[in-house]
Amino acid sequence: MKIGLLRTGHSPEGMIDTLGNYDDMFKRLLDGHDFEYETFSVVDGEFPSGPEAADGWLITGSKHGAYEDHDWIAPLEALIRDIRDSGKPLVGVCFGHQIIAQALGGKVVKFPGGWSVGRTEYTLGDERLALNAWHQDQVVELPEGATVIGSSDFCANAMMTVGDTIWTIQPHPEFGADFIDGLIRTRGKGVVPDDQLDAATKALPLATDNDKIADFMADFFKTKART
Repeated sequence: MKIGLLRTGHSPEGMIDTLGNYDDMFKRLLDGHDFEYETFSVVDGEFPSGPEAADGWLITGSKHGAYEDHDWIAPLEALIRDIRDSGKPLVGVCFGHQIIAQALGGKVVKFPGGWSVGRTEYTLGDERLALNAWHQDQVVELPEGATVIGSSDFCANAMMTVGDTIWTIQPHPEFGADFIDGLIRTRGKGVVPDDQLDAATKALPLATDNDKIADFMADFFKTKART
């Protein structure tokens, strides 16, 4: 099965060589599930011919806001709607979660409650899962047909499905402690409050449930793909 990775941002300079770019992290996260990949760097204007270019699609995180005026946002939203209409499975993570919601009629804002960074606990059904977060923007209005399936005390709409073939998540199952540590050093200082950065730093040694979300994501792709 071929997964099209829609890269909507780049890792901080100085971290790509050691930890990889955003698409590389998803390849590592989903390692062992026998997927093939093709990356389309939509943040740089590189788009696929259409939904038929892959069997399933994944939209990465980004430092950009879904509501910002970039020339690649509108074409990406159109592609999202085309993928939805094609019936191919679509997964969105962080910015991907937000842009899918926006493209389908939801609303994304710079959340007045501030940031969520580092290891955070989420409720998913009957489970409590720990995942790494790094965001201020949030989905505050759901698109039509969306169902919230996961949340945290800070982020009410942290995981959602739209119809049968779209699944999105606000936190980052692809981020390990090493990447969060790098973000704290390169993008956190002077932007995220110091007390939150300190708490995120202290939580770096604690375990996360990235593997559980990786298995869930892989199963979603495999079961929702049209044969």
